[in-house]
This record gives sequence, C-alpha cells and structure tokens, in this order.
Amino acid sequence: MSEFRFDAPLFQVPNGSWVFAEVPFAVADEVDELTSGRQGGFGSVRVEVTLGPTTWRTSLFPDKGRRTFVLPVKRAVRTAAGVDAGDTVRVALRLVDV
Repeated sequence: MSEFRFDAPLFQVPNGSWVFAEVPFAVADEVDELTSGRQGGFGSVRVEVTLGPTTWRTSLFPDKGRRTFVLPVKRAVRTAAGVDAGDTVRVALRLVDV
C-alpha cells in the first residue's frame, strides 16, 4: 500500500465554491510515478484520505497551473475539522487500486 502524510494549504477556486488541498510536489511526483498508466479520466487518481476526524474516498486531480495534484475537500470535512480555505491541514492519503 502506498501511503503519504503531509501538510497542505487549502485554497478556494476563484469565483467558485470548491476548496482544494494542494499536494506537495515531492508527493505528487511519487503518486504520478506509482499510478502512471492507471490514472482515470482527466488524469485522476483514486485515493482514501483522512483529514481531522473524517476519512473518505475521492480522487486527486492534476492541476496544470499549480503543476501538482489537488485534493477536493468538501464542506462537511472542513466543518468537522474546523478548517477552511487559507488554513494548512495535515493529510493522510492512501492510493486505492495500486
């Protein structure tokens, strides 16, 4: 199993309601290498994530502008952890199907 732990800043998409965590470059490079040829639509990577008290399954998505993967963090997860855009969060991430 491929697991990672890292701190990531949360950011909100301009003119939108989506909030994402930016995956550190070193982690993103390793995820890209481990999942090469097995990525889903739009280059997505299936993951299981723990942030605060919440664990859920979602996907990482490549962000060409940021040159890394981003992790969508829904409102319920942010509320449970007491965080929002502008905060830095501790993330535990496990690759699914690798």
